[in-house]
Amino acid sequence: MKLNGIKLTWLGHSTFHIETPGGKSILIDPWVINNPVTPADKKKFDKIDVMLCTHGHGDHIGDAVALGKEHNPKAVGVYELCLWLKKKGVEQIMPMNKGGSQQIGDIYVTMVHADHSCGIEDDGQIIYGGEPCGYVMQFENGVKIYHAGDTNVFGDMSIIRELYQPDIALLPIGDIFTMGPREAAHACKLIQPKAVIPMHFDTFPLLTGTPQELERRIQDLDIELRPMQPGETLS
Repeated sequence: MKLNGIKLTWLGHSTFHIETPGGKSILIDPWVINNPVTPADKKKFDKIDVMLCTHGHGDHIGDAVALGKEHNPKAVGVYELCLWLKKKGVEQIMPMNKGGSQQIGDIYVTMVHADHSCGIEDDGQIIYGGEPCGYVMQFENGVKIYHAGDTNVFGDMSIIRELYQPDIALLPIGDIFTMGPREAAHACKLIQPKAVIPMHFDTFPLLTGTPQELERRIQDLDIELRPMQPGETLS
């Protein structure tokens, strides 16, 4: 796996922290404070320049408002979710929708489809948060990373391959609320990345999918499987 100066840290569940070669700090799906697998020394940040939110469930945006107020990042999400963040006090929203792309600092971000749900729990009510999504991030060094968000496998993942050719795919494998290893293996066939990093597993006992099962199912594919431990950094 070639990151060419990118530092990629998995904070558990679907939360990743990325440091770009240019020194920018990117946080994807900000849920760390009450995330049971995020190491204690990884729950604080010196700065956050960009915050990407895939959808409005609490295990993905649980700390979006607090961190958005503290660090004033450029907050990216589907239109309705960004309006909710703005209402809650996050100042720099950069709303977009599926198929759209925008330059954000030193990354070029494209929003792509995800097959899931997206309701925001707010004061005991479920508020419409727009549709869930994934992101393809292209860095200045040419590396392209696809964060699939919460999703099942869907046939148009082949379009993501054809249009964007991601080098690294961050795929959920936990089952129950997202695809499990069987579906994730088929996603690997459709996306054909150079490397896959599993996510959204082992956070709770209910999420039973494992990297070992995914490895068994993709062993005939020319794809590097790189499981990470919460708090681990690849560079």
